[in-house]
Amino acid sequence: MQTVLFLLVVFFTNIIQCVTGFAGTVLAMPFSVMLIGLAPAKAILNVLGAAASVGVLCRCYKSVNKAEFLKMTGFLLPGIAAGYFLSPYLISVQKAAYMILGGVVIFFAVLNFIKLIKKKEAKAPGKALSAIILLASGLVHGVFVCGGPLLVTYASRKLTDTQEFRATLSATWIVLNGLMIVSDAFNGYFDAPTLKLLAFSLPVLAAAIVAGNLIAKRLSKKAFLILSYALMLISGISLFLK
Repeated sequence: MQTVLFLLVVFFTNIIQCVTGFAGTVLAMPFSVMLIGLAPAKAILNVLGAAASVGVLCRCYKSVNKAEFLKMTGFLLPGIAAGYFLSPYLISVQKAAYMILGGVVIFFAVLNFIKLIKKKEAKAPGKALSAIILLASGLVHGVFVCGGPLLVTYASRKLTDTQEFRATLSATWIVLNGLMIVSDAFNGYFDAPTLKLLAFSLPVLAAAIVAGNLIAKRLSKKAFLILSYALMLISGISLFLK
């Protein structure tokens, strides 16, 4: 029964991942940890997250904003490297960091909702603030493996086209999740039971990618923005619960 429930979680959260380009892992992690444990959940969801992003990218790779992709990865990777180095020193303030991050993400999600209601275009952050947000996202990801909400906060202001947002974020997740997969393999998370469950998950993921891409085609820009901002809000709230 636990395996069936986990596969249902994989299916529905990866539909969301394919529709918006983010939030699948954030939504899946709490339920997955309860069902199969932290290490297997982390290892499997990282692989599925990368595979889901490849599935999105195969359909809209031409929409990738190459300049923003290079900018995001260019700031995120040094931030992640610094995070790995500093993690032994910062892990003691984990709870406080989660709450600060949650507050920042919730603030931007609510601000985006207000601007959407007032029909005002969300203002993109300047160069200095962009660099700070992206470096902070990488640093947080390197220490706490939860830099995604900060990255989405940045991307939601910079990438206003729906397909561009999905494609560019998906390309970035492939890089970030790829790094985490290497780390998980190095730490020995891919044991025989985990690999078996991963094998069961892949066909479910394929079905979710198909369903997600079909839904994304039919989603209006306003509906896409509402869903994206709602998921940002959920991501922010989830940081308070860690």
